[in-house]
Amino acid sequence: MSRTRQVCAWFLSLFFSLAVARGQFSFSDQNAVSSVSGQFSVSSAADAGPPAPALNPGANTNVVQLKTALLAVAVERFKTDLWRELGLRADAPWSGRIYLRLHPARAFDDTVTITSSRFLDHWNYELDLPDTLQKTRYARALSGVLLLELANRHIPPDGHVAEIPPWLVDGMARQILAADGEAVVLSAPKSKGQEFAASRLNQAERGFDALAGARHLLQNTPALTFDQLSWPTDQQMEGADGGVYLASAQLFQAELLGLKNGHENLRAFLAGLPGCYNWQTAFFAAFGADFKRPLDVEKWWALRVVNFARHAIGPRWTTDVSLARLQGLLSVPVEFRYATNALPDYAEISLQSALRNLDANQRDAIVRTKVRDLALVELRLAPPFGPLADGYRVVLADFLGDVPRARQASVANKHGVPVPARASLATTLKKLDELDVRRRNAEARVTLTFQNPPR
Repeated sequence: MSRTRQVCAWFLSLFFSLAVARGQFSFSDQNAVSSVSGQFSVSSAADAGPPAPALNPGANTNVVQLKTALLAVAVERFKTDLWRELGLRADAPWSGRIYLRLHPARAFDDTVTITSSRFLDHWNYELDLPDTLQKTRYARALSGVLLLELANRHIPPDGHVAEIPPWLVDGMARQILAADGEAVVLSAPKSKGQEFAASRLNQAERGFDALAGARHLLQNTPALTFDQLSWPTDQQMEGADGGVYLASAQLFQAELLGLKNGHENLRAFLAGLPGCYNWQTAFFAAFGADFKRPLDVEKWWALRVVNFARHAIGPRWTTDVSLARLQGLLSVPVEFRYATNALPDYAEISLQSALRNLDANQRDAIVRTKVRDLALVELRLAPPFGPLADGYRVVLADFLGDVPRARQASVANKHGVPVPARASLATTLKKLDELDVRRRNAEARVTLTFQNPPR
């Protein structure tokens, strides 16, 4: 019987990209270990034993060394946690079988491959893993194949294999690692007589905030926007941004689940993916009661990031750090060329210059980001810069139409849809100039204090 086969390859630590092929994979392995539910079968190409010296994880807690028997237990626990995040019972029925194959690792960034194969009325999956890899890539692989198994249960006759967005795969992976990492990562012993390396299941911490790490990171670094989350770069997915992408993805999926009917909507989103050419269509179909367009998501997401970071704002910055942070937020980096064939050069312009010279879409996107970032730092800035940041934020929000205006009716566009009243450009520029005067006076007083400290 022929089977449709679809291969998803993970290169380095990146999310997988789909490539269509024909064929089938073998399901018979004499050394396979089945999980307790029967959904997972784990086997290895060879009993590799300790990794090569160059790959020996040693004391590196970010690296996991996989063994078939331990992986069969860990993947069941990972599935239970992921299903719980989606609002599914632990004993809910599953559809497709998942075959995990371990091969001897050649490098910590070995390729991870997912192969999807249709069999009768359901899909089965093969997940090919190196036996030594980073925890982030391990969790991403399990999250990706489990979400794929859930989504592909609903492929229509004219549909295709689901395209799972990276932010959902990585967001779920980070959430599960943060909440239950000791249970879902069962590494091989690092020395004889040590039963489980880095697993102490009897020391589970009750009430632990799985978002604590993301909160700490996003207090000092702005979260990615919805558009940036939708199209992460290779470097961000590799963690080269200090983990901002992963923290943003974790928080974004957690906030979606916190919406009214969030669990049902996210499951509907997964179910709708095989019938859509891109995940954005399925997203807005599932979350239509909350968001009608990308701008609605951006506004909601910016507010959630601010509220999230304010739960534990941390200590105030020193006066000189506060001054530098506020100055940085009030400038806009731009690229320009002195001549047509010249290499690009970079400069920073004021908010006023950006408002005057940039096109409307680019201008509004920058202003919206500034509103969010000013709200994030307001409570961290030392006096008098905190109130000044709030003043800039209110002026810019008023320019976007995000500040309620008493006794002023909203206008309507040509379709009759109410449009929030916005402050005019002239009014906004005037208020920004006034705030700049106040800021320069405050900076002068601070500089004078530094030069002539009280005795």
